[in-house]
Amino acid sequence: MDAVRRLLFLTSAIVFFDTLFFTALTPLLPHYARSLGLGKAGAGVLAASYPAGCLISAIPSGSVATRLGAKPTVIAGLTVVACCTVLFGIATTPWELDVARFAQGFASAFTWTGALTWLVAATPVSRRGQTIGNAFAAASAGALFGPVLGAIASQAGVRATFVVVGIGSLGLALWALLSHAERPEAGQPASVLLRAMRTRGVLLGCWFVTLAALCFGTLGVLAPLWLSAIGVGTVAIGATFLAGAAGETGINLVIGRIADRHGALLPLRVSLVGALLVSLLLAIPAHTTAVVVVLVIIACVAFGMFFTPGMTVLMHGGDAAGVGFGYSVALVNMAWAPGQALGAAGGGALAHLTSNAVPYLLLAGVCALTLAGLWRRSTVSMMRSARVSSAQSLRTTGAD
Repeated sequence: MDAVRRLLFLTSAIVFFDTLFFTALTPLLPHYARSLGLGKAGAGVLAASYPAGCLISAIPSGSVATRLGAKPTVIAGLTVVACCTVLFGIATTPWELDVARFAQGFASAFTWTGALTWLVAATPVSRRGQTIGNAFAAASAGALFGPVLGAIASQAGVRATFVVVGIGSLGLALWALLSHAERPEAGQPASVLLRAMRTRGVLLGCWFVTLAALCFGTLGVLAPLWLSAIGVGTVAIGATFLAGAAGETGINLVIGRIADRHGALLPLRVSLVGALLVSLLLAIPAHTTAVVVVLVIIACVAFGMFFTPGMTVLMHGGDAAGVGFGYSVALVNMAWAPGQALGAAGGGALAHLTSNAVPYLLLAGVCALTLAGLWRRSTVSMMRSARVSSAQSLRTTGAD
């Protein structure tokens, strides 16, 4: 087994564990809302604590990975993640849960940035696309089994389950410690990242990653509470999101091939139409239990369709702007975290003050405006291309 393959296994295990813990909260939200009296707003704050921590550490994680090396970045992140996971399991008050979740998100940005930077630095350019794709497949697998972990925790006990997960994270830190270290990337100042964030490709990619996170943040808070309110148990809630994550993983494999052949704009338009329609359906309160379950699964698929083409546009934009991979991963974290936090906390608070319909209608409106802007951008690009072709034709005719 070559060094790249061994490192791929390590990276895959890291992102799997990270995503596993993040999505494990989904079926447990009704439990915390009932036992601690959180309500929709409090549940939204708890769900938003993780991405809020990730947002704050996005740029520092990229800077540490590029200057000190990916290996120490990974080890530090995994050690803190392990401690915070155990603290989350034994927490008994809302503020303890919020702080543990925030710190876990803060450390998670270091594990993601460090692991992916480490993997890319060790991978030949000809194999990077496939290797990165395999690593993200592991993250999707973590999203698949996270709700299952939450369901297990509801039956076996939250404390025992998360203590075991924390020990697993320490095991990954030991694995990373014993792995071969790579040479750090040439350090880049943060100004390179700031300049890249002003380019059109990076901004467009960041917006679609943010939009996907905004939709998922809202759904991840409101849907479990809605399902619990109509009598769906924790295990069934976990199974619902498991089915949704499986559909999301499958559709993104198809979208990735479509984006390679026809560009990212086509799947982005299809994604926007799907997200718009399902948001409108979620805003209708009168549904049977079976219909609600099916809608949540469809919403997971529709909202997840943004990620692959959005990240493709973002990564290409970062490459064009000369951003190193450590900062490119930081860009993904910076785009994802505010959308996830705003969707969870804002969507929960808004639903608490009004109803579930209002946040879903706002999501539908944002999708409609984005779709209109994307069509306008495509039309303007076509007109510019036509003008350039016409000018070239006139120059050719004049030369003749």
